[in-house]
Amino acid sequence: MSELEQPSTIVTAGVAPLRQTHEGWRASADVPSLPEAFRSVPVYSGASVWRKLLAFAGPGYLVAVGYMDPGNWATDLGGGSKFGYTLLSVILLSNLMAMFLQALAAKLGIATGRDLAQACRDHFSRPTVIALCVICEIAIAACDLGEVLGSAVALKLLFGLPLLAGVILTALGVLLVLALQGRGFRMVEALVVILITMIGACFGFELFLSRPLWLEAARGFLPTMEILRNREMLYIAIGILGATVMPHNLYLHSSIVQTRAFQPQPEHKREAIKFAVIDSTVALGLALFINGRAHELLTPVLGASLASALFAVALLCSGQISTLTGTLAGQIVMEGFLNSRLPPWLRRLFTRLLAIVPAAIVIGLKGESKLTDLLILSQVILSFQLPFAVVPLVMFTSDKAKMGEFVNRRWVVVLAWVVALAIIAFNAELIWLLWRDRH
Repeated sequence: MSELEQPSTIVTAGVAPLRQTHEGWRASADVPSLPEAFRSVPVYSGASVWRKLLAFAGPGYLVAVGYMDPGNWATDLGGGSKFGYTLLSVILLSNLMAMFLQALAAKLGIATGRDLAQACRDHFSRPTVIALCVICEIAIAACDLGEVLGSAVALKLLFGLPLLAGVILTALGVLLVLALQGRGFRMVEALVVILITMIGACFGFELFLSRPLWLEAARGFLPTMEILRNREMLYIAIGILGATVMPHNLYLHSSIVQTRAFQPQPEHKREAIKFAVIDSTVALGLALFINGRAHELLTPVLGASLASALFAVALLCSGQISTLTGTLAGQIVMEGFLNSRLPPWLRRLFTRLLAIVPAAIVIGLKGESKLTDLLILSQVILSFQLPFAVVPLVMFTSDKAKMGEFVNRRWVVVLAWVVALAIIAFNAELIWLLWRDRH
């Protein structure tokens, strides 16, 4: 077999790797997260740049799904209906933050062989690890709430189902999606890319029909201090931030980049990091386009005139692929933090039930009119979880004892802490405004 044909597989999928340990990490030889997919996608030595780009393409699109899910669209709709194009600057800033943080997550996974959850388990005390795990599980449940409600809205638009019936039906639909996990990780990635393409096509056609006000939209990308002073505007802005820079997506990305069978030498890891960052940046750029279109194009009232069947199809596709990536993130979090394993279907069904119960209660007691409020609240909850994922990520990737030669450069360290502190500051400002208004 020639060098071009020889894949650089290090570990067979499903076999526990012998982990390389840098000073600063606890020795660990446990089974990696998602062991059935670990090192399962070959990377061929001596291949052309385009073939390597193709080999590493995929994880970024699974991550990008989280930035175009129903919860994201709800915050975009809420912001667009109340403040026009003003919050487009928040969408842009949030996506830039997401690109940067996902690049750090990919680097952590490739350079150390640990995902973010495993890195936390290696570094922090047991009580801290359990607390971080609980916080992340809350974030996953909040995200799943958005997927449940979004899918229910899509079913109502397409088939006239009552929202409560649609919410209950999503408990069964999740099992169909999970069946794909047994067909190989590349199959999962291919499905995600196909559905994202469908979403993009739906929005592209909506854009052609809507003829947005381009000049006003361009002005919306310029930030204004009014966002920080207006409590209602800040509330939706933080919902957009939480919906875009999702905490559990950092855990997800740091794990699924390890599905590629790159060689363990530093030069190959460096190349893997480069291609993984290109993959996620391109995918998140597409997510930015779709979110900006959602903000401009879609009608603001969920359940009334959400526009056309095109939007319903896009919303349903979004909810289903978000379900798939949410399953993977939940599995990674549980396995990484607790080294505990459950069958994916049982794990996902449990998470989905946690989302269905509050959705059913709100719809039953308050009616469908409160649906948008519940969706936006779920995304604000995500924002409050963010620092508990971002701060450890910045700590680990900035620590030479843990990262070795792949440690963040000084300017990256500074920028990373600026991003982390900005997220904390935005959340603190909202808490202050809420407290001030109540007193």
